[in-house]
Amino acid sequence: MAQPYHINDTTSYHRDHLDTLGWELTVCNALEGAENPCRGIIHNPASFGELLIDFLAGLIPMEQLRHFIEIGGGYGYVMRDLLARYPDTRASMLDLSPLLLERQRTTLAGMPVQFYHDDFFYYDSNFYAGFDLVLMNEIIGDFATACDVDPAVIYAVTPACSDPTLSNIRRIVSTYGFALPKEPFNFNIGAIQAVEKLCSSRVRFAYLSEHSCEASVQDDLKEILQVSGPGNPERIPLRGHDEYTIKFSYLEQVARSFGYRTARGQYKEFIAPVRSGKLNFILTSNSQKDEHEIIRQFVEDLYKYEYLVLMRD
Repeated sequence: MAQPYHINDTTSYHRDHLDTLGWELTVCNALEGAENPCRGIIHNPASFGELLIDFLAGLIPMEQLRHFIEIGGGYGYVMRDLLARYPDTRASMLDLSPLLLERQRTTLAGMPVQFYHDDFFYYDSNFYAGFDLVLMNEIIGDFATACDVDPAVIYAVTPACSDPTLSNIRRIVSTYGFALPKEPFNFNIGAIQAVEKLCSSRVRFAYLSEHSCEASVQDDLKEILQVSGPGNPERIPLRGHDEYTIKFSYLEQVARSFGYRTARGQYKEFIAPVRSGKLNFILTSNSQKDEHEIIRQFVEDLYKYEYLVLMRD
């Protein structure tokens, strides 16, 4: 019998092979530096961290929080901006990549930060309970995804399953009442288990973001910007590894089942592009100018990326 799924796992790549983020234009990196062209097409030409902090401060009492942790913190830019705004707080960085952890140490030198070289799943819920806010920015697409899952196997009435991954998928689907497609699908099992871990810890607040498989354009750019999510997590081929887009409606459903309030939306809600003749030209032309290609990808990402904020009363 053919295997009813296969696992995409980036652990080995990030732990043993990642040597730069320079080839991957994240939204955070696209806004780093005042000279960056992407800053010139948004209403508030600030860094990603500054824009995110302003947004979160409108949802949660940031000034009351005393201990932050960021998982997979890239080059440390978000935490740098967070501690610049709230210098009396403590922070921790947890990363699987030794190279990125060293970059974070450099970026955050002299700041009150503790560093952990570990996997997010290495720690139990009690560890995360010690933090007021957990940040997981643009990393949950790296967590394990079960690919090409046969829905017939999930719904089959069989004795106890000896396959731990398949058994876990069945548990999750049954527990949260997910409606599955009739055709083979991709399942963000790692991202879902991450939300379960955070919610089990009863952490007060958490922020997660990533490319979404449910994204669309519903505002005045919909005539010229082609973004359409299929609803099924999609493969993103990258250097040395693959990531998968995230089905945020599942993550939100899990969080709410634990009693969390949620806020969910797209990056464009706090990184708003300025509608102008220049932007219209860039989005509708086939210009191969480097700056225009960067801006096109950046604006698309403002709609493709979703955020999810978890809040516990």
